[in-house]
Formats: sequence, C-alpha cells, structure tokens
Amino acid sequence: MLKADLHIHTTYSMDCDMSLPQIINRCLETGINCIAIADHDTIEGALKMQSLAPFPVIVAEEILTPHGEIMGMFLKENIPSGLSAEETIARIKAQDALVCIPHPFDVFRHSVLDSNIAETLLGQIDIVEVFNSRNPLLRCSAKAQIFALKYGITKSAGSDAHTPYEIGNAYVEMPEFNGKDDFLNALEKGKISGHRSNPLVHLGSAWARLKKQL
Repeated sequence: MLKADLHIHTTYSMDCDMSLPQIINRCLETGINCIAIADHDTIEGALKMQSLAPFPVIVAEEILTPHGEIMGMFLKENIPSGLSAEETIARIKAQDALVCIPHPFDVFRHSVLDSNIAETLLGQIDIVEVFNSRNPLLRCSAKAQIFALKYGITKSAGSDAHTPYEIGNAYVEMPEFNGKDDFLNALEKGKISGHRSNPLVHLGSAWARLKKQL
C-alpha cells in the first residue's frame, strides 16, 4: 500500500523555498512513499523530483485561471497561467493527463475555482481534493466531500505543504498503481487521513514569497 500526499510544493513555486532533498528526507521520516508535486505554473521541480526520489512522483501543476486554480496531474509539459478554465482543461486533456480541482470551497483563498464554473465543467473533472490540510474550516472540506459524492467524482487529499513539517498532514492510503488510468482506479479505493495544519504555516509561504521578490 502507498501512503500518498498528493499536493506538495517545492522551491520552484513562488511562495515556497523547500528544496527537493528536504522533501525527500521528510517523506522518508513520515512514511510518505508517493507524492504529487504541484508547483504553481511549472512542472520543472516535479520532473527533477522524479529523477531523485526513491518513491513514485506524480508530475502535477497548479494552474491559475481567471476563475481560480486547476491542477493537472500526470503532465508532460507546462501549461501557462491566465488561460480560461475551459482552455486550461483542454490543454491538460491534450496531454492525456487528469484534471483535479484543488482546495474547492476554501473561503479564505482568492485562488479557489469558482463553484459555478466547476459545475459547468463537471464532465471533464477527474478528481476533487476533498481534504487539504491548509484549509482551516472543516465545513469547506465537508462541502467538497458532498460535491464529489453528488457528481461521482474521485476524491483526493494532500497537505499542500510549503514547509517540511506540513508534509504528510494529509494523505491517501491507496494501492500501488501503474500509470494514469491505474492511478485513478487505485485512488477510488483509497482511504483519506490527516489533520489540518496550523494556520501559521501561511506565514512561511508569505516569507518565502517576499524573499523571492526581494
């Protein structure tokens, strides 16, 4: 069985300075043995992590659209930010990759995909992140669960880690998989576990962003 944290950032994100070796070491400490690297608007860190990590690494990307963020999983090429939600999804599908909606219904994030837009895209959404450790309100996670169940969409979870000690705060215990389609089947059989991160972790992201701007 895998213990998969399916939403982690690296120093390749503008608001994170966590190195790839730091992530690997922390995963080994916590028993996480599968990760999705989902940096903002780049897959460079995820591709490099694939060649370094002693466990499976899914190449993902959080892509900012005018209506909020969409995550592509099993990507082969970068997808630029600023495209419409429809065009972003079309580019994900063109790579034979999966469409995931990260941290839906989180009322504290400006980057949440608009729920009305999400409903118009239902037939193209493969995964909904129903538990994100950086989401401080349980009722937002509950809404994501209801949304996924209502429309029969596969559920996922991730720590959204931007600092080492967040890694593993949310994870899915799931069977091993081979490729994108097998991953989706394995994820459907998974069990989500974890807890919310201390809200102060957002200060770490703000500090990393400021350092990079300076």
